[in-house]
Amino acid sequence: MGVDYYKLLQVDRNAKDDDLKKAYRKLAMKWHPDKNPNNKKEAEAKFKQISEAYDVLSDSQKRAVYDQYGEDGLKGQMPPTPDAFSGGGGGASYYSPADIPPSFRFNQRNADDIFAEFFGVSSPFGGMGGFGRGAGGSGGMGVRLPNGVFVDNVFGSFGDGGGSGGHVHQSAPRKAPPIENKLPCALEDIYKGATRKMKITREVIDVHGKVIQVDEILTINIKPGWKKGTKITFPEKGNEHPNSIPADIVFVIDEKPHSVFTREGNDLVATQKISLAEALSGCTVNLTTLDGRNLTIVVNNVVHPEYEEVVPREGMPLPKDPTKKGNLRIKFNIKFPSRLSVDQKTGLKKVLAA
Repeated sequence: MGVDYYKLLQVDRNAKDDDLKKAYRKLAMKWHPDKNPNNKKEAEAKFKQISEAYDVLSDSQKRAVYDQYGEDGLKGQMPPTPDAFSGGGGGASYYSPADIPPSFRFNQRNADDIFAEFFGVSSPFGGMGGFGRGAGGSGGMGVRLPNGVFVDNVFGSFGDGGGSGGHVHQSAPRKAPPIENKLPCALEDIYKGATRKMKITREVIDVHGKVIQVDEILTINIKPGWKKGTKITFPEKGNEHPNSIPADIVFVIDEKPHSVFTREGNDLVATQKISLAEALSGCTVNLTTLDGRNLTIVVNNVVHPEYEEVVPREGMPLPKDPTKKGNLRIKFNIKFPSRLSVDQKTGLKKVLAA
């Protein structure tokens, strides 16, 4: 099974949350590197192991995987099945790492973060030679950490050295500005609704404090009727940096040009070319809608250059109520003849004068 997390925390396998917290609190203080200046390297390793054990056993899902498969199971490296070597030939049979949720392979928390949850100190490591100087009861001098935390007589506050009580002054971490990306969408997708999956690569800080790159898939559900400029926000999916809250990733809806329709608010607009004769005597317009239906619109009115034929409820769905729609507006581009014969002019004058 590898490392026995229960032995590390000195608890039995039926330990409850309170038991785990008490055990971690006691052992974390005992093995804190700044409490062990003469064997700091060993203490640091022990401190990280204790933190890792608490992280696993305090999470019900991780604990269940650990209890069944051990430490390797948490890393997606499954042991051979019980019948792996029974019988002849065939070699060992292994569980598939896909059987374990991928989160177990990526989300171990930093030992410093766990320590901070209990004691309010963000980064106990990192060149803090005077971190525990106030533990002897003299009040201590205190230090300011690189991440903006000021610690004064921190160990005295835990009753370990009889000190006068510790004070931690935490400067608020800053959040990086949002990262915006345009999301070009076909008009058909905005009309009907669609799902887009976006792969991002981001930097995260692993359990050892090392910056690594991980890939994530973000799912965007485009709702019918969304307008250009609509924003979809994925909170804190930017890169992780010390003393900084990751930026939000924001996708901004943008409309791709369409060959037939343009959008004006909730209306769709189409422009139809017709002859002067059709403009004066009537015409028929055939269009295919964004959801694939065929529309036949008969125009009996005289069409002048500013005329629009309005087809109710054939526009874009309304974002707040997709069962309702805007209108379809048909504009006309009238093709006038370049010249007329004398007879044509005479005939037109007679018809139009009537």
